[in-house]
Amino acid sequence: MNSLARADDFKRVLADYHVSEGAKDLLARLQLVLLVGPSSAGRNTIINELLKSGKYHFIVSDTTRQPRVNDGVLEENGKQYWFRTEDEVLQDLEAGEFLEAAIIHNQQVSGISMRELAAAVNEQKVAINEIEVVGADHIHAVKPDALFLFILPPSFDEWMVRMNTRGSLPADETRRRLTSAVKELTMALDRDYYRFVVNDTFVHTAAGINKMTLENARSEKHQAEGIAVAQQLLTDTKKFLETN
Repeated sequence: MNSLARADDFKRVLADYHVSEGAKDLLARLQLVLLVGPSSAGRNTIINELLKSGKYHFIVSDTTRQPRVNDGVLEENGKQYWFRTEDEVLQDLEAGEFLEAAIIHNQQVSGISMRELAAAVNEQKVAINEIEVVGADHIHAVKPDALFLFILPPSFDEWMVRMNTRGSLPADETRRRLTSAVKELTMALDRDYYRFVVNDTFVHTAAGINKMTLENARSEKHQAEGIAVAQQLLTDTKKFLETN
């Protein structure tokens, strides 16, 4: 079980966190793409497809927790996360050297270090990762020119198929994910900085995101269609939760 020995210190710093002046200069030179969306929307699959082009740098977050064993394999430093001590992370937070960070379950602190973003700038690549809606709000406050993409399944029925691809989920887990999705969709539709992207097939979707990112090709027609899909998903999800 992970625990935070310096929880009070982290809460103090994060309550009034500001990036450093040097970090602001770095952010001005950074091209950043962040994928947001509900569970099983396909964010990771899309990112993996984009990484094949060699034009993107996958952002590896820092964390204070210990490496875990997943499917019999121990997590590697620099692959799943950069595993760091509380003192190291706290020192960088106090220096304003994180894009964003958060206390998770009162057990660990995880976030995106400016050190990782500097690597993307030095490589002349687009920094990319997935993030949750609350984290997107925090990042938008300091880098409003980042490309925030809200990934959507094409329909509620298709979404349920994808959610159960690896086996039928227990009813309580399905309900938990859909309840979270209502909050995520509601928040996203209330923001004006998202581009809504319908993930019909991950290859087609990745190609469209690549054009948006590298050619600034952003269709208002596709945006309107995406908003309509998001609104319909929100309606269908609420209806499902009310009747099941």
